[in-house]
Amino acid sequence: MTAFSPRSGLQIDTNLAEFLEHEVLEPLGRDVVAFWDGFTKLLSGFAPRNAALLEKREDLQAKIDAWHKESAGKPHDAVAYKAFLQEIGYLVSEPGDFQIGTQNVDPEIATMAGPQLVVPVLNARFLLNAANARWGSLYDAFYGTDALDAPPARPGGYDKERGAAVIARGREFLDQTIPLASGSWADLTFHDIRAEGLAIADQDQYIGATHKGHVFVNNGLHIEVVFDRDHPVGKDDKAGIADIILESALTTIADCEDSVAAVDAADKLLAYSNWLGVIRGDLEANFKKEKSTQTRRLRGDKVYLTPKGERLRLPGRSLLFVRNVGHLMTNPAIRLADGSEVPEGIMDAVFTSAIGTLDVEGHARFGNSRHGSIYIVKPKMHGPDECAFTNDLFNAVEDLLGLARHTIKVGVMDEERRTSTNLGACIEAVKDRIVFINTGFLDRTGDEIHTSMQAGPMIRKAEMKSSIWLTAYEARNVGIGLKHGLTGKAQIGKGMWAAPGLMGQMLVEKIGHLKAGANTAWVPSPTAATLHALHYHQTNVFEIQKQLGEIPSVDELLQIPLAEGTNWSEDELREELDNNCQGLLGYVVRWIDAGVGCSKVPDVNDVGLMEDRATLRISSQHMANWLHHGVVSEDMIMDSLRRMAEKVDAQNAGDPSYEPLSGNDDGIAFKAAKDLIFKGVEQPSGYTEPLLHAWRIKKKWGTKNGG
Repeated sequence: MTAFSPRSGLQIDTNLAEFLEHEVLEPLGRDVVAFWDGFTKLLSGFAPRNAALLEKREDLQAKIDAWHKESAGKPHDAVAYKAFLQEIGYLVSEPGDFQIGTQNVDPEIATMAGPQLVVPVLNARFLLNAANARWGSLYDAFYGTDALDAPPARPGGYDKERGAAVIARGREFLDQTIPLASGSWADLTFHDIRAEGLAIADQDQYIGATHKGHVFVNNGLHIEVVFDRDHPVGKDDKAGIADIILESALTTIADCEDSVAAVDAADKLLAYSNWLGVIRGDLEANFKKEKSTQTRRLRGDKVYLTPKGERLRLPGRSLLFVRNVGHLMTNPAIRLADGSEVPEGIMDAVFTSAIGTLDVEGHARFGNSRHGSIYIVKPKMHGPDECAFTNDLFNAVEDLLGLARHTIKVGVMDEERRTSTNLGACIEAVKDRIVFINTGFLDRTGDEIHTSMQAGPMIRKAEMKSSIWLTAYEARNVGIGLKHGLTGKAQIGKGMWAAPGLMGQMLVEKIGHLKAGANTAWVPSPTAATLHALHYHQTNVFEIQKQLGEIPSVDELLQIPLAEGTNWSEDELREELDNNCQGLLGYVVRWIDAGVGCSKVPDVNDVGLMEDRATLRISSQHMANWLHHGVVSEDMIMDSLRRMAEKVDAQNAGDPSYEPLSGNDDGIAFKAAKDLIFKGVEQPSGYTEPLLHAWRIKKKWGTKNGG
């Protein structure tokens, strides 16, 4: 169990305290005693404010619940509903005209458009892969996925026919993005290059060269064409082209929140240690591959020679954000003077910023921000008051660490209904440090359901994607961001492509995010980042942003997705429950038993989807809503849970460490799954964290059967 050490009236996990002191504060030259005194004072001011904000959430929810109960049996009155939300302070007045004032923002965020990765910070190998995903092989991405419209590679080594199709597709890409002065890249020969040089139509696209490649730029993204006659591919290529390397994941979010299972001091220490490793530049991960041990490290920068003979350095790694947790949870790693646990979001703000200060003050091997900023994504904030709290908290953290004001930048996740309805005011609350807004269908829908839980049964989960409120939500996020000057200073983002095995479908659909005006969007893997980068070569997002129309009204956003008397058949009800229960069980069993917060989980149709807590929130809240309104019964849900437990067991049959769900109703993972559904109405904002954390601690710390 945890050993605690006293620090300025706090009780702190000994390993965590020593980590911060020796690995962070001492290299920074900070006075350790002064730091802990300052941290204690910070907590004394902000922990009560944090608690008050959570009480306000519950108070507003109780008033909304009461309003819907009083209106039961009557047609929904949208005008009266909006007036009520204004009366209770849920919906605030739109702020006046203002433009954000954020300064010292790196170009990957401010002036470039490209893919963004989100990676669990607890997994060092994945974290390094994501950080290194700034550059990716287009040949590899096409060869190994269904993104290429050609027969799949035959087993047994390199398939030359598949390779030829990849090369042909690569030439098409080059013709589209870097056209030659005459002819096609498909006709280019090695002799042409040696004899005449490489003549392209627009010489401004040519950036420079290495001894084996030429570097170009298109829509702000770099392309390296590798010429290498000694390479297995290049030796048989008539132009000697061995690969096409694309600048891919411009930014990466190292996630301490939804994609990890971090419930105690040991988990938080691993999170902070990995964040320190990628910031300091010395993180390594050893792993087995093809019977040998390999080591993953951060890549260095790319260096080229410009046409003027000058050396040009391009970043070799993704620009890193860190996502802290929201305001809800506490963590046993630190206890306050009264014995209560510290708000985890405050702890994250201090610890991750202290680590980021190593970069700001020049203690990093490679460097992250070239403009001296620390980038923190803050999720699950409800409305402008909570955004203002974060702004004040970051001010206090800057003062504690001796940082200039607004060194810490913030990304605001627009994933809660009270934030969506008041987005302009939320942006204004952090207007001098905001660098990011992003939508998220899953969490946003989970909050939509929970906020209007008492209004009636909701439409089916799949139908949410075509609902009026969701369309308005996505368009308002972009429109309000543009209205307040995020272009050129911040990212306007869109959510995750969840199916890493369906890259062909991603290439067809995900360009819609760019056409909607988003200058970044989430992808599930480095390979997906390279393929999604193709969209940013096809489309100039910043030009699209200039052409977008009016911002949808808040009235559209407030349309509740009620089923309004729909009578589903037994087969439809069973199908909906099975889909929800299978996804819920498949995720929960890994979270509770293995401590895995994000992974590729097969869905009910055996399609692997990247799942995190947001997925769990929407599924559990949807079933809780239908149960609450009598659409389904507890027996129907239990029947689905038991049948889907068998399916999840079969999907995990190849994992020797897996603990079966079926026939184990008293197992901790199965109990956790039931709680998420049957206690879903009473969970704060419909969040899954309180139950997941409680059951994971029981599993991890050895309490029998959840005790």
